[in-house]
Amino acid sequence: MKYTTVGVDIAKSVFQLHWVDAETGEIVSRQLKRALFLEHFANRAPCLIGMEACGGAQHWARRLIEMGHQVKLMPAKFVKAFVIGNKNDPADARAIWMAAQMPSKAVAVKTEAQQAVLALHRMRQQKVKFRTAQMNGLRGLLTEYGEVMSKSRAALDKAIPAVLARLAERLPAMLIESLREMWNDLERLDKQIADIERRLQTWMKEDKACHAIAAIPGVGLLTATAVVSTMGDPKAFKSGREFAAWLGLVPGQTGTGGKIQLLGISKRGDTYVRTLLIHGARSVLFHAKEPGPWVEQMKKRRPPNVITVALANKMARTIWAILAHGRPYQKEHVSTRLA
Repeated sequence: MKYTTVGVDIAKSVFQLHWVDAETGEIVSRQLKRALFLEHFANRAPCLIGMEACGGAQHWARRLIEMGHQVKLMPAKFVKAFVIGNKNDPADARAIWMAAQMPSKAVAVKTEAQQAVLALHRMRQQKVKFRTAQMNGLRGLLTEYGEVMSKSRAALDKAIPAVLARLAERLPAMLIESLREMWNDLERLDKQIADIERRLQTWMKEDKACHAIAAIPGVGLLTATAVVSTMGDPKAFKSGREFAAWLGLVPGQTGTGGKIQLLGISKRGDTYVRTLLIHGARSVLFHAKEPGPWVEQMKKRRPPNVITVALANKMARTIWAILAHGRPYQKEHVSTRLA
C-alpha cells in the first residue's frame, strides 16, 4: 500500500499539517485545533505521519498507530535542515513532511509502560541534581563565614553539626535554623531518590528483558531499565553496531576529497543512556577482577578513555544481541558473522 505522507507540527493548542494530495497534486497546508486533531485522522485512509520527537509526540504517535496509521518520529536536529525561509508553523510542517520522506533512523515509539519507566529516570535525575545543588549551595554559604569542608557528602554530614554549633555563637538564630533546614532537606531528597530506585527495582524484576541484560558486567539497575525503555523494539535496529551508533558511541568524522578524519565520539542519541553505559564500562575497568582478554589487549595499545568508550560500545552491541535474539548472556560467547 502506498501511504500519503503528512507532516505534522504539533503544539500546545494548534497543530499544523502539510501534505500533497495524491490525486490532484494540490499542496495542502491546514491548521487544526487540538480537539479536532485525532478526529481528522480517524476519517482518513492510512497515512505515513511525520512528527518531531518533542513533548507530547509519543502520546500522539501511540494514538495514531491505534488508528492504523504509520508514524515516523524524527529528532528536531534532523528536521531543521529542511526548514526553508522564515521559521513558522507552515514552514515547520513542510520541513517535517520533507524529512519524513528521507531515509533516516526514526525515534522509537514507546509504550506507556516504557515511557513511565523513563519518567521515573528523569525524576530521579532531577532530584540528584537538586541534591548536588543543595550541597554546593550549603557549602558555599558556610564558606562565607570561614567554614570550609571537603566536597564529599560524608565529610559534609560529619562536619556540619560542629560548624553550626560554632556559628550559632556569633550569627543570628534565624540563619542557623535555615542552614539546618537546608541540611535536613538532603535527607528528604535521599529518601525520594531511594524510593524511585526501589520502584525501578520492582519493575526490573518483572521485566524479562531487563533481567536478561542485567547479567552483563557494567549493566546495573539504572542502565538496564533505561536502555530497555529507550530502545523500544530491538529489531528496529539492523545490528548491534547500528544501535551503538544510534547512541553516539562511535567516532564522528569529517573529510573531503576522499580523505576522512575520525574525531571523538559523535554524542548523538540519548545522552542519559550513553552516560550510563560509559559509567558502567568505567566501573568494569576499575573494579572487575577479570575484565577479560579483550580489555587486556586494548590496555596495551589505547588510552584509558578510549578503552572506556570502546567497552561501552561493546556493551551496547551485547545488549542488542541479547534482546534481539532472545539469548541469555554468555561470558565466553564468540559472535560469528554470517556469509
